[in-house]
Amino acid sequence: MQRRRLLKALAGVTGLTSLAGTAFVAPTFAQTSTAAKIPLEVWKDPNCGCCGDWVTHLEANGFAVRVNDIGNSAARSRLGVPTQLGSCHTALVAGYAIEGHVPAREIRRLLKERPQAVGLTVPGMPVGSPGMDGAIYGDRRDPFDVLLIAKDGSTKVFESYNRPPQSQAPTQGQALPTAQGEVRKVDKATGKISIRHGEIKNLDMPPMSMVFQVKDPTLLDKVKAGDKVRFTADQVNGDYTVMSIEVRRD
Repeated sequence: MQRRRLLKALAGVTGLTSLAGTAFVAPTFAQTSTAAKIPLEVWKDPNCGCCGDWVTHLEANGFAVRVNDIGNSAARSRLGVPTQLGSCHTALVAGYAIEGHVPAREIRRLLKERPQAVGLTVPGMPVGSPGMDGAIYGDRRDPFDVLLIAKDGSTKVFESYNRPPQSQAPTQGQALPTAQGEVRKVDKATGKISIRHGEIKNLDMPPMSMVFQVKDPTLLDKVKAGDKVRFTADQVNGDYTVMSIEVRRD
C-alpha cells in the first residue's frame, strides 16, 4: 500500500515537471520565431515606381514601412540631408535619415553601430541598387557607394558597391543632351510631370518612368498626357527637374 502511494506521488511530480517544462519552452519558441519588425517612415511621390520597389525590398528584409505619398523635398530638408546628396525618396528610422536606394543591410548596420550622424544616402538612382534592379534593367549593375552623412554635412563611404562611374554631366556652358519620352501625367498644382522616357545620359538614368519637377511651371501648359516629347533634365537642389520640353512632330 505504501509502495503504491509512493509511485502515485512520483507520477504526479513527474507530470508537473513535464507541464512546467512545456509551459516554459512554449513562450521562448514564440519569442524567437517572430522577430519584431523595424519601423521606418518614407516620403515619396505616389507615381514613382522605383520608390515602391525600394519599399518592397525593405519590407522583405524585416522593416515595417509607413509610406507618405506626398513627395520628399520637404522631408529631405527637415531631416538635414544636403540637397546635393538627394534622391527620389527620403526615410526616417530610429532618428536617422535614409536618402535614396540604400540597401536594407546597410540600414541594419547603421542601427547596430549607432554613429553620430545624420544618416545614410545613395545619391541619384544607380542601376543595381535596391529598387533599381528590376527586370527592366536586364543584367546592368552600376557600381555605387553608400555614404554616411556627418552632422556637418560632410560624407564618407559607409559601404562600397564599387565606386560610382565618372559623371557624364555636361560641363558648365555645355548644352544638356535631349531625351525622348511620352508624358504619362501632368500635375500643374504641384509643378510635376510624369514621363516614360529613354536614357537620360547626363543623369546616368536608364529608360524608365519618372516623376520630375519642372524648372518653369509654364512648361506644363505646352504638353498633356499621351504627348510624345523631347526634353532636357538636370538635378536641381536634389530634385530631378525638366529644364525644357517640346512636343515631337515626327
